[in-house]
Amino acid sequence: MPSAYEYSKEELSELLAGEPRYRVDQVWHGLWEEAQEIAGITTIPKSLRARLSEQFAPGLQVVNDLESDRGATRKWVFRLNDGSTIETVLMSYEDRVTVCVSSQAGCAMGCTFCATGQAGFTRQLTAGEVLEQVMFAARAASPRRLSNVVFMGMGEPLANYNVTVNVVKRLHEYRGLSARHLTVSTVGVAPAIERLAKEGLPLTLAVSLHAANNETRNELVPLNRRYPLERLHEACEFWIETTSRRLSFEWALIDQVNDTDQALDELARYAYSLRAHVNLIPLNPTPGYLVRGSPPDRVRHFRDGLEAQGINVTVRNTRGRSIDAACGQLANVTNAKRRSIPVRSA
Repeated sequence: MPSAYEYSKEELSELLAGEPRYRVDQVWHGLWEEAQEIAGITTIPKSLRARLSEQFAPGLQVVNDLESDRGATRKWVFRLNDGSTIETVLMSYEDRVTVCVSSQAGCAMGCTFCATGQAGFTRQLTAGEVLEQVMFAARAASPRRLSNVVFMGMGEPLANYNVTVNVVKRLHEYRGLSARHLTVSTVGVAPAIERLAKEGLPLTLAVSLHAANNETRNELVPLNRRYPLERLHEACEFWIETTSRRLSFEWALIDQVNDTDQALDELARYAYSLRAHVNLIPLNPTPGYLVRGSPPDRVRHFRDGLEAQGINVTVRNTRGRSIDAACGQLANVTNAKRRSIPVRSA
């Protein structure tokens, strides 16, 4: 059965033919403003709730619910209707509440240091499955309002292009999220970056770079063999020229791999030419990649070196590492079939 979030308001109105017009508004408000499941929309009669609940079945079943950072980080493992699993992370800060959503079950990009890439690819998610992650997180965040959505969970969002664009449009139009509150991450699907730039969508683009020479990046991000750094640079230039929006580079710092002075200089040249912001992320451990993240003193050295060369840089605060919810740790799965993970306290 389809998700209620697959439908526009006009399509929902057709499905509710025979009901008073205000019922459509009530259902729409319950779904998009209040982020309710059909059964939770108490402004409509029980009989209508029952009928719609049969017509629109939730696509996510909670398999595991883990907390870290004294409850400020929360990760859910969801089972989809076909048995595949995905993971979603909710992060609460003083000034915002952010959900990190998955766009695919598994991932085909094969990045060597990423648990999702190590697990392999199962299938694309539907727009409804992505939006239900957002709304589930919105309910969990209450009474605080969910303010940010980042496509940085399992999967490559631009490899599920139509769904990603559809979800961004709906979150902007129906949920009212602005450009600086919607972020799409990509490992560098160059043609899709250019296509996305022409959509005129209100979003922020984050490119997972991790190396600024082709030899190293070929090893870390296999897609680089298809779209090497020169081609990616062209796509990034096109993004900036077309959207007039700054982009950011994500850089997972790996001890003695991409935290050297040479790597620092390569990144500085690449980022400076695009006026890009750099997010440094100390590598988080995964079972399939046993190289450790850069030590704190090296992280500081790398940050300071970039700043000295005129690069705007942030060291990202690692959240959720103890529950495998940090960057690169989603998901502890094998072909989207969940392994047993004990619940650990925050």
